[in-house]
Amino acid sequence: MILKKTFLIGLSSLMLFSCVSSKKYKASQAQYETLNTAHLKLQNDLKNCEDQNAENARQKAALLAEIENLNKQIAFLKDNNTNVLNQLKDLSVLSATQAESIKKSLENIGAKDVYIQDLQAAMARKDSLNMALVMNLKGALNDVNDQDVNIQVEKGVVFISISDKLLFNSGSATVSKPALSVLSKVAQVLNANPQLDILVEGHTDAVPIKNSCILDNWDLSVKRATSVTRILQNDFSIAPERMTAGGRGEYAPLVSNDTKEGRASNRRTRIVIQPQLDQFFNLLERKEG
Repeated sequence: MILKKTFLIGLSSLMLFSCVSSKKYKASQAQYETLNTAHLKLQNDLKNCEDQNAENARQKAALLAEIENLNKQIAFLKDNNTNVLNQLKDLSVLSATQAESIKKSLENIGAKDVYIQDLQAAMARKDSLNMALVMNLKGALNDVNDQDVNIQVEKGVVFISISDKLLFNSGSATVSKPALSVLSKVAQVLNANPQLDILVEGHTDAVPIKNSCILDNWDLSVKRATSVTRILQNDFSIAPERMTAGGRGEYAPLVSNDTKEGRASNRRTRIVIQPQLDQFFNLLERKEG
């Protein structure tokens, strides 16, 4: 009898220990999954930052090369003017043509110096604007799934790409109610930066569509872009003159449309944020004399 009681007590202790161990295991497993998800998100954020830094470095390298070339031209012009002046130093009077030539050369040197200074200032301003804008947007949207909203810098311009499953129902151009929260947060950042122009682009996959309301993918992409633009204007008070709505249809895919996942990635709306740096781009496009 005593042996039986001892056995039952031991068995009960073993079952209790097994239960506690199971709970601890499940809790540890849940904690591991949470930490692993956070780790993967941080890895993705790091990759995006590295890609953005690489793009910025490439642009800076190209502009610095142009600045170096301009400095060489300035040095050449200075040497040329010195030679001209040395050749004329024994003459008591310069001809009108010679005097005008020297004057134009000196003006050209001054213009190139100003050009370099403007170019460097515009580079610094553009990089600072983009960095601040990306940080503000990511801070405002930190609670949104990274798969639904992607923020990045491409060719010196900030892009916000929003998946269609967040914005619209299938085949519809009506913005869903859950998407209003995301658009509200984006609008807060845009309203805080009134110097920014905004382009809203609609994109679809390559699956044909036609119904009583939609003619084709061109039509769907344009109507979706227009719907988002109207909400930004009417619900969140963004000035309409700052915005442009456009549709790209199926013709600017991110990836192949051959898979379900690829088609899902291609169905998106992009909000392209364009700082008003007309002076900077005019400098880049200026023709050398």
